[in-house]
Amino acid sequence: QVQLVESGGGLVQPGGSLRLSCAASGITFSIYNMGWYRQAPGKQRELVADITRDGTANYADSVRGRFTISRDNVKKMMYLEMSTLKSEDTAVYYCKAVAGVTYWGQGTQVTVSS
Repeated sequence: QVQLVESGGGLVQPGGSLRLSCAASGITFSIYNMGWYRQAPGKQRELVADITRDGTANYADSVRGRFTISRDNVKKMMYLEMSTLKSEDTAVYYCKAVAGVTYWGQGTQVTVSS
């Protein structure tokens, strides 16, 4: 059974930091391209950052320089380090795994508010 489980979301003040984690099971993690997406209320789901199976990272313009994506193929984990958070970063953040087939996690809420 394939599972992608996100964690690390929460409430943070503007300018603060959070680290999201995605734990994968039931897949050969190392062959999957992985990504973080987010969906704010009333908006479409959008790419935040993705990372290929060989570790090449790509970022949305809105987060480049503030967020860092990484992965640990041994632990079957993906991370998103978020800093200098803004109110517009508020969304549900989802983990995605792609290798011919696509899997999604259930999401974790990030709220940036004072």
